[in-house]
Amino acid sequence: MGSKLPYLPTPGTIPKVLDKIVEARVPDRFTLDFLGTKLGFKGGNARPIIPFLKRLGFLRDDGSTTEIYTRFRMESERGKAMAEAMQTGFSEIFERNEYAYDLDRKNLKDLVYSITGAEKGNSASECIVSSFMNLLDYADFESEDEEGSKPLEDDGSKQIERVYEGERQENHYRSDRTLSLGYNININLPETTNVDVYNAIFEAIDKKLIK
Repeated sequence: MGSKLPYLPTPGTIPKVLDKIVEARVPDRFTLDFLGTKLGFKGGNARPIIPFLKRLGFLRDDGSTTEIYTRFRMESERGKAMAEAMQTGFSEIFERNEYAYDLDRKNLKDLVYSITGAEKGNSASECIVSSFMNLLDYADFESEDEEGSKPLEDDGSKQIERVYEGERQENHYRSDRTLSLGYNININLPETTNVDVYNAIFEAIDKKLIK
């Protein structure tokens, strides 16, 4: 397969490990020893969870934990942290469909198979789908949109801002009503030595334009 989508051969292990991560202390390094001794997963089925967590951005290459790992342990941040992790680990899926988290299992399968190019029933592709769905139970992709659309509370400063804006509009309105215009008139006088000609021109200007 050309795809590099992450998955666990035993996807059912994912929620079990994640629940233990929430309960246990944050390790200096997330190692096989920590996985077996502290989290209680000593069997071989759980070992692939370490590279899987690295793909999601929970762990660095050296096994040290990241900000996403820490935030996932906090109830208030868990959903958003997992949403970010899934967008990191399954970036190919979200590049194809940014709302992949809303797909049902059948449509998600179709999307995964279109990415992997594998034949229907391929075990790895099926595990990718199951791994994605298991993570989805922890993710919250909606909270940021809701917060972004939530109106800000009026804390008083908004009133001041509205008053200022009103004064500015009123001043603008007043300035519009007292608007004055100016113009320049250029007159080409004929060449003549007769002063009466100039007097007649200026008298006409005084009568027709200035007044």
